[in-house]
Amino acid sequence: MSVKQERALEIVHKLRRVYPRAKCALDFKSPFQLLVSTILSAQSTDAKVNEVAKGLYRTYPGPRELAAAKPAEVEKLIRSTGYFRNKAKMIQGASAALLERHGGEVPATMDELTALPGVGRKTANVVLANAFGIASGVVVDTHVARLSQRLGLTRHDDPPKIEQDLMKLIPEKEWTKFAHRMILHGREVCLARAPKCGDCLINEFCPSARKPLE
Repeated sequence: MSVKQERALEIVHKLRRVYPRAKCALDFKSPFQLLVSTILSAQSTDAKVNEVAKGLYRTYPGPRELAAAKPAEVEKLIRSTGYFRNKAKMIQGASAALLERHGGEVPATMDELTALPGVGRKTANVVLANAFGIASGVVVDTHVARLSQRLGLTRHDDPPKIEQDLMKLIPEKEWTKFAHRMILHGREVCLARAPKCGDCLINEFCPSARKPLE
């Protein structure tokens, strides 16, 4: 085992102790709801998406209703999540594709999910891990990307490359929870502009805590 792998395991164990109950922050009652909410979460907060999703799913409870909706009505409901026109197009496109290809059911494979409009690896990983209990990779959002770089777990900026680096360092059984804990730590402590290094319980493993951030 390399020094980097040993340090990664220490980070995994420490985060597990600090955030034992970390979980997906998006509210959902079905794989379909999680799929749509994850698409909506791009460039938005999970809290805002949860707020918007209540009205969206009350009006359009499934892919059939959402696919048949008037785009303007969908845009109105999701407007506050940002980029609402593009997001409306993606969630309606994904809904139509579910009906056409999968009988209205959300598929449980990476290839089938990423073939849907608006669904990349991050979204697919979120759905597979949290709706189906399938760890197919590590969710790399802005928090996971930032923390992975600061912790010296990757030198890449591209999310797919960051994910590949993490998958080599983090045990597969930890992939899902590790991402949840990194996201929570990024929101509460390792902030983008002013990280609270003095309050960080994993700063002993962090190269960035010992030098000024660029």
